[in-house]
Amino acid sequence: MKRFLLPAVVFALLVGLLAVGLKLDPHEVPSPLIDKPAPAFSLPRLDQPGRTISAQDLRGKVWMLNVWASWCVACRQEHPVLVDFFQRGGAVPVYGLNYKDKREDALAWLQRFGNPYVASLSDTEGLVGIDFGVYGVPETFVIDKAGVIRLKHIGPVTPEVLRDTILPLVKKLDA
Repeated sequence: MKRFLLPAVVFALLVGLLAVGLKLDPHEVPSPLIDKPAPAFSLPRLDQPGRTISAQDLRGKVWMLNVWASWCVACRQEHPVLVDFFQRGGAVPVYGLNYKDKREDALAWLQRFGNPYVASLSDTEGLVGIDFGVYGVPETFVIDKAGVIRLKHIGPVTPEVLRDTILPLVKKLDA
């Protein structure tokens, strides 16, 4: 009897773990940076490499950081959503973090598909991306007036994510 009890208990535990795992959303990966200060950075602008923007420059306003690259297939899916948001006078400034990309390729991509960013920062080595915990593009962060990360969205921003998640948070943070 005891010989059959242990395998039955192990099997029941495995079924329980599987059931819990199937209910998880793979797009919701908790970030240890949520509710923590955004990493300090100072990066050159993509369009004007002689000028830099730092995290400190963005203090005092709610802003979004969208991590993108010209080589990113999923970025092409999200880009029209961001361009439309920008053209409609977006409720929050969006800064791009051009991740592990060649400057010429990134500028050509923005020229071809439109530029939804107040400014895009050039992170050719990916070091700032690493500080933000980026492990794939696109990823989008919402940062509050005090420079604290309040949201990390993994994957393309869709109209639904913008409407149902990002904009309500921005409205709350801007109040």
